[in-house]
Amino acid sequence: MSNIVIPKNYKSPLGLYDTQKAIGLIKTIFQEKLCAALHLKRVTAPLFVAHGSGLNDDLNGVERPVAFDVPCLNENAEVVHSLAKWKRYALGKYGFRAGQGLVTDMNAIRRDEELDNLHSIYVDQWDWEKVITDRQRNLEFLEDTVHDIVDAVCGTADELRWKFPALKKIALSRDVTFITSQELEDRYPNLTPKERENAFVKEHKTACILQIGGKLRSGKPHDGRAPDYDDWALNCDILFWHKALGCALELSSMGIRVNAESLRSQLEEAGCPERAELPFHKMLLAGKLPLTMGGGIGQSRLCMLLLGKAHVGEVQVSLWDAETIQACKEAGIALL
Repeated sequence: MSNIVIPKNYKSPLGLYDTQKAIGLIKTIFQEKLCAALHLKRVTAPLFVAHGSGLNDDLNGVERPVAFDVPCLNENAEVVHSLAKWKRYALGKYGFRAGQGLVTDMNAIRRDEELDNLHSIYVDQWDWEKVITDRQRNLEFLEDTVHDIVDAVCGTADELRWKFPALKKIALSRDVTFITSQELEDRYPNLTPKERENAFVKEHKTACILQIGGKLRSGKPHDGRAPDYDDWALNCDILFWHKALGCALELSSMGIRVNAESLRSQLEEAGCPERAELPFHKMLLAGKLPLTMGGGIGQSRLCMLLLGKAHVGEVQVSLWDAETIQACKEAGIALL
């Protein structure tokens, strides 16, 4: 059975029909606002990439991709974990210039995911990436972009409440509080990383945790980050307080991407310098890829947040064990 939480006296603000209608509106409205705020153009993207290309996102480095053989090509392919590296490659291939970017629907299967209210083996997100200049590789530019994304989220929530009055009690804060992962550890030294996030976001409602991936003074990182896409000094997670579950909900993982210098140092720190020989990494080290920033924004996560849902299965179709299905049914949580 997955590790689920059943909120006391939970009742979904919307029924099944209006939920499906609202999901469609969220995905249309938010994408329009995101594209306008960040100057993005929608493109199509791969569901799978060739094994050994270096294009798949390694996430925390322990998740196993879903792989299959392609006899007609005499090689193996992997379902993408995310498109963190492919997007950068595509920006260079398509000739995007500084200030321009792309966004795509990313659908993935993460078979090693531990299931709970927020996690499913099916992942759907907006993957976005844009070309930046060397002068924009700084925290100020990162934080400005975070504000743009939060404004797009809150703007979508405003429109949704107008169309569905039953959602009027779901209020989000546009005021973002920034904190580094080290400052968070210093503030709550006796808590786990997830407990720190919950404590901080409960107080501030909308938060951005900066600089994730490298080891903290405790000797452990706040969270895992692959060493070859985000610059660990210039990345972040955006979190909102999710009232229905009483916890912090991570909506987006994003950052300014590695340049040649930070790629080399992070591969060494992560103990995998051999990745520098992969095709994608060789292109980056040779200066053949543009400087970029980007991230992923969970589609189902956003729908959960804006619709006050208690379980991700209320806004996406996935697989759940029999005990979870029965527990949700008894609690009035309608899994799709």
